[in-house]
Amino acid sequence: MKKVFLVAAAFIFGSTVYAQTTTTSSAGATRFGLKAGVNLPKYQFTDDDANTSNDTESAVNFHVTGYADVPLSGMFSVQPGISLQGKGAKYTSGNNELTENVLAVEVPVNFVLNVPAGPGKFFLGAGPYAGFNVAGQLKGEGSFFGIDYEGETDMNIGNDSGDDIKPLDFGFNFLTGYQFTSGFNIGAGYGLGLTNLRPGSTSSTNVEKNNRVLSFSVGFAF
Repeated sequence: MKKVFLVAAAFIFGSTVYAQTTTTSSAGATRFGLKAGVNLPKYQFTDDDANTSNDTESAVNFHVTGYADVPLSGMFSVQPGISLQGKGAKYTSGNNELTENVLAVEVPVNFVLNVPAGPGKFFLGAGPYAGFNVAGQLKGEGSFFGIDYEGETDMNIGNDSGDDIKPLDFGFNFLTGYQFTSGFNIGAGYGLGLTNLRPGSTSSTNVEKNNRVLSFSVGFAF
């Protein structure tokens, strides 16, 4: 029930954002787009007391994003959207390997600079996102963090110490790419998670776990 609620809340919020952008702005017509591609997600573990940080290995996952492009001026636009994001990481210990796959519903709002060049334009943008982790799976074998894993195990999503990952994530997106006048576009992005995803963590917890997601996409703006 909690997963259903989170998905519904994300889509309702995203639909509201889209509804507010259906009109034509004074700077030009609003366009709608769809893009999809590959994610290379990982986690960064940071120990503030020891002043150290360590990254896991990257897993391979996917993303699908629908968005609106609302012109603000000749070169600037805002892009609210809603996205399915595959996140997680890969852990290795000797010959043992464990892959964590997390499915998140994400609501980004990016502010974009558009620079005309050749048969299209370069774009560069950034903005905040709110993410809702709705499902997850651990796959592999070995002992990690004092727990023995074998085969596939569904993740527990929640804020209690016995859970595997927190349900909510907030952070910033960065994106760049090129869009042709036809609407076809290619791009790359980076997601910088700011939420400590370790369940049961408090302000006194030494080690934080944050999302880091490199992505590549192709898409089309209608």
